This record gives sequence, structure tokens and C-alpha cells, in this order.
Amino acid sequence: HHMKYRKLGRNGPSVSSISMGRGSQAIKFEDESMVQSFNTTIRRAFDLGINFFDSSDAYWGTRHEMLLGRAIKSFRGEVLISSKFGNIDLPDGKKGTNGRPEYVYECCDASLKRMEVDVIDVYFLHRVDPNVPIEETVGAMARLIEQGKVRHIGICEAGPNTLERAHKTHPLAALQTEYSLWFREVERDILPACRKLGIGYVAYAPLGRGLLTGRIRTVDDLAPNDRRRRHPRFQPENLAKNVKLVEELETMARGQGVPAAPLALAWILAQGEAIVPIPGTNHVKNLELNAAAADIVLSAEKLARLDEIFAIGAGAGKRYHDNVLKGVGI
Repeated sequence: HHMKYRKLGRNGPSVSSISMGRGSQAIKFEDESMVQSFNTTIRRAFDLGINFFDSSDAYWGTRHEMLLGRAIKSFRGEVLISSKFGNIDLPDGKKGTNGRPEYVYECCDASLKRMEVDVIDVYFLHRVDPNVPIEETVGAMARLIEQGKVRHIGICEAGPNTLERAHKTHPLAALQTEYSLWFREVERDILPACRKLGIGYVAYAPLGRGLLTGRIRTVDDLAPNDRRRRHPRFQPENLAKNVKLVEELETMARGQGVPAAPLALAWILAQGEAIVPIPGTNHVKNLELNAAAADIVLSAEKLARLDEIFAIGAGAGKRYHDNVLKGVGI
């Protein structure tokens, strides 16, 4: 295997074409075997040439940042890490946002401390705050670059208009939004906007939150406390439809002599030079499957066939419930 690298947009850094997101399973510090598995996986990712690791202050109640910071300590200088701010859980259980400049500075300092690093390579606004002009939030993020605390900036889940305004304020390295065979709506206007502006695209949930691995056939395949049980795409009648699509993906993968997951990732890589998927896992064997996607070359026929099977609207169920989707794509 040889990892390949791509530039995150016109102004961004060079990152591994398969990079690393957060695993779906939250880890507690006292769970020593899981912490060990996490560390081993991050180390193995580094050995495979993966050089970009994504986090957020919202992941696992800040524990992801702390665990990631520890896991990369011995090779910090050779990798890039990202984190995010502004995606908040409100007391009533709903999601909130905060893009106020003073909050930007406060969060960045807190993230630097938790990860035990002196600079964050890519710092993202995790959700756009509809009550704060994007120019003000990005202006504050640009100050962090001047202060040497951050190297590059990006935003998550933004629509074309916000993207353009943000990029005018200070060049963005990347937009981070969901993208997979299962969720392709961003091809309509968001990916084209990124291309036009020269902004990289970091694709999270590139395996449809595990759906495209073929390992989830029924709701019973998810642990009782798995957050995905609340996701519309995993509701029984939606899941049954989605699994049918995945069976076609698996048939194609068998024909190519690879598992379904790396085939789904290779499809994303073929959609554009500046797109970097960040599948997340806490397990070495999944990581190795994901990393192998960098080597898969899909013929034009196979790409067309996947486009057809997974046409926009073929998948059943929204990404999130409506109350979570409110601030997304503005």
C-alpha cells in the first residue's frame, strides 16, 4: 500500500487522501482496553501514512481531543490535527451554536490545552451561528492564525452563500460536511461552490455512519445504547431499503476483489481532487480496510453504475431529525 496525498483546497495543507475521523463508539478514560485500542489504531494510521486527524470539542464530552492529543504525542510534528468549536448541547437537550469572537478565542485556548499542543493545524467552526455574522466569527478565527495558535481555518455544514462570505473574510482551507454514496445532496450546489472558490472538502461519515460497510443489516446489529438507533436512516423500514442498496455495493465490491467499505471510499476519492474522506474507527482492522481505499482504481463503468444505484433520493431517511437540521446548510 502507498498512501496518496491531496491538497486541502488552494491554500490548504497536503493531507493523506484517506484521513481519520472520530470513531462512532465513545470511549471513557477508565475503559483501559478501549483506550489501548484507540492508541494502537492512531499509531497504525500514522504508520500507514495517514497524516490528518480530525477532532472537536464536542466529541465525547471533550474526551476525544484529550485522547487524540495523547495518542499523537510522539509524532506530533509529522501530522496535522484539526478541531472545532461552536456546536453546543443546550440544557434542554437541543443543539445550540456560538460563533461570537470572544467564544472563538476561549475555545481555541481550551482545545490547545486539552490536546497538549501549541498549534491546531485546521480549526473549524463546527456549526454556523445564525445570530452572528459569519464575517465576525471568521475574523476572530483569522486572528488566531496571526497569533500563531492556528495554521488554517475551515467551517462545517455551510451553504454556498455563507461559504463565499467566509472565504472573502479569510481564505478557508476546507469545508467539512457529510458526503457518501448514501448522502450525495452536496453535489448539487455545495461541492461546486467549493470547487469554484478553491476550498477543500472534508467528507465526514463517508461510510454512511457504518451503513456502507455492510455490517448493519437490522437494527439488532446496533448496540442498545448506539446513537444511530435514533437516526432516521436506521429506522427499520428505512434501514431495509438502505440495506438493499448496500447489497448491490457488496456485489460490485466482490467483483473488484475488495470489501464494500474501501469501495465506497474509493468512489468518494474519484469525485474530485480536493475531497478528503475521514472515516472514523477505534479498531485497527477497520482502519486498514479504509486506508486500502487510496489504492483502488474504479473504472468509468463502475463509477457510473454506483452513481446509478445510489442516485440522489435512493437512500431512505434523513441524515438527522429536523430539530438538529435547522442550522445546517445556511
